[in-house]
Amino acid sequence: MTTETVRSDHHHHHLAISTLVSRFFRSLDVGKIDAAWAREYFTQDVRERTPIGDSEGRDAVLRHTVEALGRFARTQHMATDVVSEVAEGGAAAVVSWNALMTHVHHDGTAFTVGGHCRAELRRTPDGWRFRDTAVEVIWTQGKPPVGAGGQAE
Repeated sequence: MTTETVRSDHHHHHLAISTLVSRFFRSLDVGKIDAAWAREYFTQDVRERTPIGDSEGRDAVLRHTVEALGRFARTQHMATDVVSEVAEGGAAAVVSWNALMTHVHHDGTAFTVGGHCRAELRRTPDGWRFRDTAVEVIWTQGKPPVGAGGQAE
């Protein structure tokens, strides 16, 4: 394999991974969050760690996402500065990005979160999928949502 081929493969994978991150964040705001959505973004054995809870398995991540987004009238998720590193052989990768996540409560007030996201990916026959994801909150502004127990989450 030539150096040029390796470089080309790296750019191809980085573009595919960056596109996955962008499409995923956009889907949280405008997509239909259902089983087809979950298959498009996650491996069956995905693990997700977020400020409002952890989930294991694609079905659990789907339920968690529907519940989390349902707390808000609308959202806007933005991802920037995507950095990916593909393992030799191209079957796995790690990716990180900066995130700005704005959530509008049903009363019209906003709750904004700035943070870092990190993920492990697996390349499947259908393309790259998230295998393990984590959100690290750096800052917040506004009132967080209230959970079922009446406590801010």
